[in-house]
Amino acid sequence: MELNFALVGCGRIAYKHAEIFSRKIKNARLAAVCDINPDKAESTGKKYKVPFYTSYDEMLTKEDIDVVSILTESGNHAKQTIDIVGKYKKHIVVEKPMALTLEDADDMIRICDQCGCKLFVIKQNRYNIPVIKLREALEAGRFGKLVMGTVRVRWSRDQKYYDQDSWRGTWAMDGGVFSNQASHHVDLLEWMLGDPVSVFAKSATQLVNIETEDTGLAIIKFRNGALGLIEATTAVRPKDLEGSLSILGEKGSVEISGFAVNEMKIWNFTDAQPGDAEVLDKYRENPPNVYGFGHVRYLENVVNSILYEERALVDGLEGRKSLELISAIYESIETGKEIHLRFEAKRGRLGK
Repeated sequence: MELNFALVGCGRIAYKHAEIFSRKIKNARLAAVCDINPDKAESTGKKYKVPFYTSYDEMLTKEDIDVVSILTESGNHAKQTIDIVGKYKKHIVVEKPMALTLEDADDMIRICDQCGCKLFVIKQNRYNIPVIKLREALEAGRFGKLVMGTVRVRWSRDQKYYDQDSWRGTWAMDGGVFSNQASHHVDLLEWMLGDPVSVFAKSATQLVNIETEDTGLAIIKFRNGALGLIEATTAVRPKDLEGSLSILGEKGSVEISGFAVNEMKIWNFTDAQPGDAEVLDKYRENPPNVYGFGHVRYLENVVNSILYEERALVDGLEGRKSLELISAIYESIETGKEIHLRFEAKRGRLGK
């Protein structure tokens, strides 16, 4: 059986998805695309030789579609998912973040459960080869007691970037560096260190004219006693520096650096094991010639989960975890207080 995928939203990320399908994922094909901008819909459809539409209702009525990928603005993810699942009973793949409020995320999860549809939240960096090696070491207990984890997102987004689309850098449709650019890194930190119990955060808008923050810091306490630090900014000039993750424990230290948590930099453990000496050579980074490596692996997992009941690495419930932490970060910024998970958002402006 071959699954037919449709894309809703033909912005920059859509080309990565379409390109992956054009290079063939087993048992999957791109069947149609949609965007409310006629030019974007037409150019994408013609480039990848599939039907194109300006209405997903028309597309899903006319085309035989199994899975819909929601690649629109973050503020539209929830309502489009809820509408499509409710009307057409399609499986959903949604880019990060899955929604901007926990209420919306819960509604997405609920309707997919009620309609028997699967919900997948894209966190492709979990499939980076260095990240997989780190996760294997963590599951094997090689770190012992976990001490601290740190993520650093030091990227450059100037005013021109935010001015390209009116929704960028807005509370209602996008959020700032924590919810957008650092979303994947927050997910990785939580995936490695477990459940957070509290967070205290500060933010600032330093170099661009937007509603939301371009710079922020968050200190997190985890249930296992480890501390976490998120350093995130799009105010690096003149160009990107890094997107990195460090995990420190009583028996070892690992740092993954690179632009997108894709290069193993440090692999040190007090109890050496066979193969440790080769890690920095064999698992330093993703294959350089594989387009969109993490997205390919993620979409393969989506296909196998639907067709063969393979466990989904990041379903709706798993995707909700990082959104809850991000929401707590914004609540802390607005209140000036340490926020304890679980919490009810009262002051945070994300999604409002």
